[in-house]
Amino acid sequence: MKIILKKDVHGLGYKDEVLTVKDGYGRNYLLPQGLAVLATEKAVKQLNEELKQRAHKIAKIKADAEARAKQFEGVSLVIKARVSEGRNIYGSVGPKEIAAALAEKGLEIDSKLISIKGVKTLGNYEAIAQFHREVTVAIPFEVVNEDGTPTPSKKEIAKATEEAAAVAEEAAPAEETPAEEAEAPAETAE
Repeated sequence: MKIILKKDVHGLGYKDEVLTVKDGYGRNYLLPQGLAVLATEKAVKQLNEELKQRAHKIAKIKADAEARAKQFEGVSLVIKARVSEGRNIYGSVGPKEIAAALAEKGLEIDSKLISIKGVKTLGNYEAIAQFHREVTVAIPFEVVNEDGTPTPSKKEIAKATEEAAAVAEEAAPAEETPAEEAEAPAETAE
């Protein structure tokens, strides 16, 4: 089914794009929600005429998006998070946390414009802010421990885990020995 998008649909396309989608998706979701119209010959001709008339407006919108994107260039963030033992954080860092950190720096942005994969450990990451279909900015950020203590490296965590396992192994045989001795006299008595 060919459609013309009337609004931006995240993950599908942008306003005024002509796309081919599965019949059920178009008929049951896009058309009833008012997100798209059927791409008939008449509708495509009308869209092309509107795009010609709006060309200067579209150029201005893109220029505004580029100017806004320049404000975000060179910005790097430090986000504090509660950390469990090791490097794992409680919860995750997502678009809302990035938008809040940017707001603290005086840069307002809607969290819906930010895309990021789930961040669940301490470290350096990158978020993508999309201001226009052709204008995106990468925003580097670092997730650090909220109490300011130094973050243990992966090697330090592995070493601590090995030491804990070694201590547990040493303690385990000592606990089993008295139980074996207690059983031994019971067997000789029989």
